[in-house]
Amino acid sequence: GPVVDAAGRDRLAASGANRAAAGGVKVYTESMMDTDALPDAISQLKAVIASQRAEIANQQVEIAHLKLWIAKLRRQQFGRRSEQTGKLLDQLELQWEELETGAAERDAHVEPARSRSTVPASASRALPAHLPRDIHLHHPETMSCPDCGGPLKPLGEDASEQLEYVPSYFRVIRHIRPKQACGRCDRIVQAPAPGRPISRGLAGPGLLAHVLVSKYADHLPLYRQSEIYARSGVELSRSTLADWVGESAALLRPLVDAVRRHVLRADQIHADDTPVPVLAPGKGSTTSGRLWAYVRDGRPCGDPTPPAVWFAYSPDRQGQHPRNHLRDFRGALHADGYAGFNGLYEGGRVYEVACWSHVRRKFYDLHHAHASPLAADALQRIGALYAIEAELRGQPAEVRANGRHARAGPQLEAFRAWLQTTLSQVSQKSALAEAIRYALTRWTALTRYCDDGRLEIDNNAAERALRPVALGRKNYLFAGSDAGGARAAAIYTLIGAAKLNGLDPEAYLRTVLGQIAEHPINRIDELLPWNLAAPLAPDSLEIPALAA
Repeated sequence: GPVVDAAGRDRLAASGANRAAAGGVKVYTESMMDTDALPDAISQLKAVIASQRAEIANQQVEIAHLKLWIAKLRRQQFGRRSEQTGKLLDQLELQWEELETGAAERDAHVEPARSRSTVPASASRALPAHLPRDIHLHHPETMSCPDCGGPLKPLGEDASEQLEYVPSYFRVIRHIRPKQACGRCDRIVQAPAPGRPISRGLAGPGLLAHVLVSKYADHLPLYRQSEIYARSGVELSRSTLADWVGESAALLRPLVDAVRRHVLRADQIHADDTPVPVLAPGKGSTTSGRLWAYVRDGRPCGDPTPPAVWFAYSPDRQGQHPRNHLRDFRGALHADGYAGFNGLYEGGRVYEVACWSHVRRKFYDLHHAHASPLAADALQRIGALYAIEAELRGQPAEVRANGRHARAGPQLEAFRAWLQTTLSQVSQKSALAEAIRYALTRWTALTRYCDDGRLEIDNNAAERALRPVALGRKNYLFAGSDAGGARAAAIYTLIGAAKLNGLDPEAYLRTVLGQIAEHPINRIDELLPWNLAAPLAPDSLEIPALAA
């Protein structure tokens, strides 16, 4: 057939070398093999080129992956900027999925003859040990040697693992209580009926937990859940599911109150709020309610007390709501500059710890929009403070306080002097002056963390707690009245507290809903997430077996 001359082969090899240097693409080059070893037939060269193009496409996927992580790291470094940033990251996530899916499809076309059954599972990524194992033995078709016919004897074995998913399924628990009659006095004896989470309700604790977690953690509205369950042949109307959610929230209320008491007993907490849409009854329009998050988490300073988050709902953002929520709290409050918190600081019962992440965000926005060298200088100084915190995280409070005094203290004094000098040199109406004044007017609250090792440099703990709410509000409304917001706050509290203590929220709620109806109210603390952590650890979870 047609051939390519030596000059053409050299150009092909040089092109491959350039591509390898640019993107790390694995191609045929003179460093790997002699160009004379390249095939002469055009059909074979086409196969080589097709392979190279596939590898280039894989590299493009990796580049897209890296760009995505860069965007995420920048967001983590400088904090959340805007809703537009969140939408961009969502788009990048979807684009990444499409690129990886397309690369897998191209790989299947490049090597169609390769048998997937011969590819062993990667030993570098062991599957979780707590998952149940189904053992499938694959014996040869014959126990005689295919060459000489002699008998085969054991030599060893090769083992590989494959991760499989068993679709969720419904089952009916039928409770039978035989009646026994006395042969002498006709007394009838029968075991008492087992308790149910919802009186006379059909739903078991596992189903109730699944509905709650699907709605509030996985952001599936009830009407979508109803459609999903219908595919399994189980008709559960949206109104039925709504009744279950409401009755579950009422049943769990004492436990939510126990979480609230635990959070407010702390000597330092984090607070933040976020808007949630509320459908105004009879008007067809929405109003903006608020969900407030109050976080207790002493792990960064070595405090062994279990972390927890308590959510509260209010129909608006008036300052009376946080004052009411925290009427029994005494200590340090990590918060942003919201004026509604100011009333709490009067009298000294509560004192403010301001958030450096909010300060940093203002300078970052300036630097991103205008490439301001002064904003970049401020960001570098704030970054140095965070680097110190990263080294001290997890250390006892006394160690953190000493480290901050020695290292962060001088940097804070120098930063304050720089802010004051810079403010005198820039236009007082500029955005940079506004960012500087934001920091200087809160300087005492911003530097309070330096004197107390229990305190944090920012309020990110509360912001992290609110992120699931920000995702969920895009998928449903708290329809009808503010009562829906209060129900959501209750379930978010238990889901958030379970997550902070390393528990699967659905497993936790399943356990709680199976016990709380008959649990003594004066022992409700026994059902708090950290008190159920041992039986709900992955290794101790009982995974139901499927019928054959």
